Amino acid sequence: MLKIIKKNYIKIGVLGGTFDPPHIGHLHISKIAIKKLKLEKLIWSITKKNPFKKKPYLSISKRIKLSKKLTIKEKKIHIKYFDSMVKSSGTFDILNYIKKSNKKIRLYFLVGADNLVNFHNWENWKKIPKIAKIIIFPRKSYPINLKNFISSKKLRKKDWLLIKTKKINISSSLIRKY
Repeated sequence: MLKIIKKNYIKIGVLGGTFDPPHIGHLHISKIAIKKLKLEKLIWSITKKNPFKKKPYLSISKRIKLSKKLTIKEKKIHIKYFDSMVKSSGTFDILNYIKKSNKKIRLYFLVGADNLVNFHNWENWKKIPKIAKIIIFPRKSYPINLKNFISSKKLRKKDWLLIKTKKINISSSLIRKY
């Protein structure tokens, strides 16, 4: 007799950042994550400010509006601004808030390889894998050898997964230059 195993959780991805501005690179990795990880939902968690960067170029309301416009045809991508609800823009705090909202979710935190350079400086960075699997996407000019990063040396191999995909040569900082 064939036994049907019903999963008792939903898979949710979170792509966090300032999205200053949002672009097709964000959309590209989102679509890949949804497909490869079989996500039921992917949240673009737009934060007011990145603690490692200067003041954002665009206002938070403009970035949210542009993100919604870019993802209008993507039913599984949801635009959220958690900073005021969570009283923090920290990744761990936001992921923890999402996780506590529904215990029956499996979280995946999407990040570009460029973020691994400073990942060990993020607040509560060692706690992030306790609530979400870290999904890393390659970025142009950043090495694929994750063993070179301080954070990947401190985390267990099962804490993160590298998704191999075509690198899109676009970034918010590159767009702001023009």
